[in-house]
Formats: sequence, structure tokens, C-alpha cells
Amino acid sequence: MNHVELKTGKSFLTVIVFLLMISNSSCTSYDEQRSILPDRRDSGIINVSCDESFKPIIDEMVKVYESRWRKTKINVIYKPEADCLNDIENDSIRMVITTRKLNESEQNHLIDSFKVNPDSRVLAVDAIAVIVHPDNPDSLFTMEELKQILTGKFKRTLIPVFDGIKATSTVRFIVDSVLRKDSLTKKAVAARTSEGVIDYIAQQKDAIGFIGVSWIGNRDDSLHLSFLKKVKIAQLESVDTKGIYIKPVQGNIYLQRYPMLRDLVYILKEKHQGLGKGFANFMTDNIGQLIFHRAYLVPAWKDFYIRPIVISRE
Repeated sequence: MNHVELKTGKSFLTVIVFLLMISNSSCTSYDEQRSILPDRRDSGIINVSCDESFKPIIDEMVKVYESRWRKTKINVIYKPEADCLNDIENDSIRMVITTRKLNESEQNHLIDSFKVNPDSRVLAVDAIAVIVHPDNPDSLFTMEELKQILTGKFKRTLIPVFDGIKATSTVRFIVDSVLRKDSLTKKAVAARTSEGVIDYIAQQKDAIGFIGVSWIGNRDDSLHLSFLKKVKIAQLESVDTKGIYIKPVQGNIYLQRYPMLRDLVYILKEKHQGLGKGFANFMTDNIGQLIFHRAYLVPAWKDFYIRPIVISRE
């Protein structure tokens, strides 16, 4: 009996020590992370800073990776895009997942400061979905009409709602690619998260939300289906055909017919072939690309086929 109790006690102590190492990893430096566990594709601990817009996909990606390599721990911190890019300067963050690559100045600064040439690739193509209350009479928009809404000049009041007014990738896209030289209306509302945007739109008929399609585009996901009971996905005028309005589904993203598209990118500052590189390769390999496909994004490294179908009327 004593022998069994002693053995159980040692096992319990081992588990406690391992959990403490994982909990402390969020504030450990690059070199300290490597010393905790052998840092390889199948072992180790890393910290990743990720744009909050992509939380559903990256959560699933990490879940699959850690279930396959059980000695790995990928700590993902979700933040607005600008904060993620600032984390490039953080020695404890080895990977950033966002919607743009580093520019030349940022790349050179990273090489000078950390003596590492960052690896960066586009993982998938995402779309910004526009959502409205189910009872909203307006659900078809041209890009000019969206611009009028965003600047407060639309024929009726529709309040834009984002996952934060500053520093988010969605806001940056709207400002850079839609508004350009115009200013966002002061009536715009900031929710804390993308899910917060959905909840706000579900309660306000005079509001219009902007979120990543991965939060709401998967009709095979029970959570997405619950969201779609609360809000309606608006249709935007097709890039290639005036008067035709389309949703941000994969075929329209792939053909670039949908007007609001953005890349999903990783930036890796790893000095060796470790867990960060293993996770990056996983996201660009078959399984990772299938996860993006299931999340209704268009994979960047896996061929996407559009198959013609014939609907029988019999």
C-alpha cells in the first residue's frame, strides 16, 4: 500500500511540475522556452500572438496539432492586429499570425535586433463578412453604399460595428481599402470581440457589423448555426458583374468576385528548426490546409476545385 501511494505521489508531483512549466511559459524568453522541453516539431512550448479575427480557426489548428504531438504546447494570445505586430519585438513571442507580412523596414529591424531573418507565408485567403439584423430591410449593398454607411452618409442610419475601433485588422482594411481618404463616422461602435459584434447586431436593427467570415460562414458548425439564427449575412455587389449580389462563400473568394478579401499570414522569428517551424509547416501542409478549407477560407497551399453540377428538376 505504501509503495503504491509513494508512486502515485511521485506521478502527481511530476504532473504539477509540468503544469507549472506550461503556465510559466507565457512569460519566458526565447532561450528559456527551449530549455524547458526539447524544442522540436513534436516537443516543446511556444507562444503565438494571433489576430483575434481568426480565433475559431487557430483554436482548431492548435487542437489538432497538440493532439497529434502530445508533448507540444502552443500558447496562443489573441489580440488586435497592431498589438500582434508589436509583439514581434517581444522575445517570448516566436510567431505572429495576422493579415499582412512585414514591410522592408520592419524586416530589416527584426534582422538587426534579433539576428534572425523572419520566415513569412500566406496561409489562406479570408473575407470580411457584413452582417445585419434579420429584420433589417437592407441586405444588398454596393461598395459605394458601404462607404456611405461607414462615413455616415447613407440614406438611413446604419451604425457600423467592429471588433474594436483602433488597431484591428478589420478596421485597418476598412480604412485602407474602403474609405481610403475619407474618415470613419464617429457613430461607429466598438465591440470587444467578433462574437461581441454578432451579439450587438442581433439586438440592434439599425446596426451593421463587419467580421471575419470564419466566425459565421461554416454552416456545418453548430456555433456558427447559432450565430446565423441571430443575424443575417448581407450580400455585396460582385466585383465582375454589376447588379449581381453575392455572399462571402469559398467559390466567390477563390474567384475573387467578393470585394472584401484579405490574406491570413504567419510571421516566424525562430533561430532553429523547432516547434514554431513545425507548426508553420503543419498549417501549410495537407491537414492544416484542410482545416482552413473547413473553416470556409480558401487555402493558399492546396488546390481548390470548383466542380460543375447539374440540378435535376425531376
